[in-house]
Amino acid sequence: MNSFRHVHILGVCGTLMGSFASYLKRAGVRVTGSDQNVYPPMSDVLQASGVELFSPYSAENLQKIISSDGTKPDLYVIGNVISKGNVEMAAIEQSGGVFVSLPEFMEKHILPNTRNLVVAGTHGKTTTSSVLAHVLSSAGQDPGYFIGGVSHSLPHSFHVPSTQKYFVLEGDEYDTAFWDKVPKFNHYLPNDVILTSVEFDHADIYADLAAVKKAFAGLISRIRTPGRLIACIETENVRELISASKVPLITYSRNVADQADYTFSDMKTDGVKTSFDVIHRGLKKDHLEINLCGEHNVLNALAVYIECMELGLPVDQIKIGLATFQGVKRRQEERGEKNGVLVIDDFAHHPTAVRETLKALKMKYPDRRLISVFEPRSATSRRKVFQKEYTEAFDLADTVFIATAFDQSKIPQDQQFSSQELVDGLIHRGVNAVCFGEVDEGVKSVAASARKGDLVAVLSNGGFGGFITKLLSTL
Repeated sequence: MNSFRHVHILGVCGTLMGSFASYLKRAGVRVTGSDQNVYPPMSDVLQASGVELFSPYSAENLQKIISSDGTKPDLYVIGNVISKGNVEMAAIEQSGGVFVSLPEFMEKHILPNTRNLVVAGTHGKTTTSSVLAHVLSSAGQDPGYFIGGVSHSLPHSFHVPSTQKYFVLEGDEYDTAFWDKVPKFNHYLPNDVILTSVEFDHADIYADLAAVKKAFAGLISRIRTPGRLIACIETENVRELISASKVPLITYSRNVADQADYTFSDMKTDGVKTSFDVIHRGLKKDHLEINLCGEHNVLNALAVYIECMELGLPVDQIKIGLATFQGVKRRQEERGEKNGVLVIDDFAHHPTAVRETLKALKMKYPDRRLISVFEPRSATSRRKVFQKEYTEAFDLADTVFIATAFDQSKIPQDQQFSSQELVDGLIHRGVNAVCFGEVDEGVKSVAASARKGDLVAVLSNGGFGGFITKLLSTL
């Protein structure tokens, strides 16, 4: 980073942007940053790193960060939370300052000299990329990584290695920036790609499934030589896409009928650890243990096992890495237990993720009654795209509480998801279901329903108005 003296970051308090800012400081760069809301814990982390923070966004911030000798930042890095109308962004554009997105920065300044391991897919990419980074780290490989979540086993979400050998990237298909409406993974110069799944999602930027598939086809076409594609072939969408691969292909699945190169059998869980046999082309190849639960997490671990074997890591180091990974925040995360009621926080919001998460929780906590609380908050779940599919996703829950959808003011009324319609559909299927409006109302209802020995799984991809904190306090 010797070519930069001063970098200013807009949207600095996001998980990835904050980690990136701290990295630049460690590399000896002066770092300043702005955000709409600056508050702990990220504000504390950034201040401890020596990052100068400004809030809210303002054109005046650009005057405050000019150095004593009159020099301005060499570069402005803009988070994808920033819209075209942002006042500070407009001032940067007016000043003629050079600006890039974080994916663009990485493409130009970090990734050209590393072997880039991109984990992509509608589901599982945060967990799988975190597991991969941890296994490589525990094996002494010092990988770089860029992951859109917080792992219990990694010190940061963003890390640039000294070795410049491997770089693990969560391949997000969401767009890069307001001036660059292409998937973030278009910038990641992939050598190896793990493709976990392809379904319709992100209804705010993709018109239909065909548009989503086109984006992932672009990723596959960008895989560089030497490289490989490791794909879960459980869906027709993935099977169709991988047919165009120009690099070596390795497949995996939980279904023997898919005739994948790898599958698994004899899965067992004790509520803490899950063990399973790795089956390679019909023959048992290995036996693995992980601290994760659910068939979807076994598939995530299997993908990492395949990639690390292909990279030539010793099998005993791979197994140690898999066995010591401690999970990702907001993925089946135990947030607390009060009066015998255990509260789980999970990011699940797509109907497939909801179904797989509840299935895993039933497996992990078989003796607990399962209460599910769901907030339709993502751009897709606030639309009626999956109205029917959500009705079928909660079958394993004993009781379901559905919040009214988060801000639908910019969604045409005929396209809006209906929480009440979902509740009616669940009741019709024999599932005990309740709709609620305000968070405090939902907290009271859930607390009144819960009894000793229950498990409450709160599913949302946002803050949900502090629902979990309030629930634990009420319990």
